[in-house]
Amino acid sequence: MKLDKDQIRMVIALFVVASIAAVLLATTDIITREPIAAAQKAALHQALQQVLPEHSNDPQNDKITLGQDDAAVVIYPAKDAAGHIAGMAWEVVAPDGYSGSVRILVGVRPDDSVFAIRVTQHQETPGLGDGIVKNDGWLADFVGQNLSSKQWKVKKDGGDFDQFTGATITPRAVVKAVKGALEFFKQQKTVIFARLTTAEADHKTGGAHE
Repeated sequence: MKLDKDQIRMVIALFVVASIAAVLLATTDIITREPIAAAQKAALHQALQQVLPEHSNDPQNDKITLGQDDAAVVIYPAKDAAGHIAGMAWEVVAPDGYSGSVRILVGVRPDDSVFAIRVTQHQETPGLGDGIVKNDGWLADFVGQNLSSKQWKVKKDGGDFDQFTGATITPRAVVKAVKGALEFFKQQKTVIFARLTTAEADHKTGGAHE
């Protein structure tokens, strides 16, 4: 099919517009990629400071990864000045929040107890389910607990953790997810410490281990 001059001009115009749009998108991505990455790293640093014991290292630099793809778990260790592991943190996801998934950073001590937890992302209703972020007393109930020290359910289900007035689903989901994190740590503790020891040796010899 032969195109007339108007059709050719239209095709050229569309091509130019599409090319300019592609260049603008690529440029925007290049310009914003590093600032976004830096902001994400800073936000994670702040969250890690809240859920890890006092430490002398950079947990993000010393992280290890267990598993692959969707099953990968990134673990951020806290080490004292002598290089001893004082605790570690990783993120768990509670898929069964009232309004969607809840992402939780869980900090754990080597003795299998919770140091602290912080919710890093949620979609819960303000004034109800968002108590998982704003209710400091409720968050403090997790501190120092291990698998045997509490009934890991909300009180409505016969457990030891409070629910919020008018909101049970969200606290239930968080309690279940934190319990799952402790179960994971109990199962993988030997592997985690072995990996951290290997990673430390690799750092000292200039190797890389991930």
